[in-house]
Amino acid sequence: MKITAQLNNLRISPRKVRLVAGLIKGKDAMVARQQLNFLTKRSSGPMAKLLESALQNAEHNFGLLKENLFIKDVVVNEGMKLKRFMPRAMGKAGSIQKKTSRITVVLEEKVPGLKANKNDAAKHKHEAGEHAEEGHKHDKSKVKPESEVKSDINKKGVLGDVKNAGRRLFRRKSV
Repeated sequence: MKITAQLNNLRISPRKVRLVAGLIKGKDAMVARQQLNFLTKRSSGPMAKLLESALQNAEHNFGLLKENLFIKDVVVNEGMKLKRFMPRAMGKAGSIQKKTSRITVVLEEKVPGLKANKNDAAKHKHEAGEHAEEGHKHDKSKVKPESEVKSDINKKGVLGDVKNAGRRLFRRKSV
């Protein structure tokens, strides 16, 4: 089943938006969402919102699981152009086109027909209600003490179990 979401008249040129669209096309929806959150392009914010909207459409309207979706297609078309003019030499005017984009995201299921159980959703809502009554008390058995966390960092290092990570990150020549 195809789920679509569309964003019209985004005030970023289509050429710039296509750079971000090409990165997430064909990827798992959850992986793409994480990638968009850490991307530094200006169009990644609106694209992340659009992807989130498509995921919510799939979950709410069709009862599909977010984990079972991937991005089948991302289409970036040209929207309307705002036409402005800049004064030039000898009384002439140069035209400026402020371009906009129209983005369409198409999601599809990895495993067709896999739907979320309504009983599971009701169970999660019921559990959330119980937690709200408790006043959001933290379970101390699940949280590690600060001293244990520091000792784990000292054993593994800041970058985890990667050996010679500093040398790999800061070498002068690429290999």
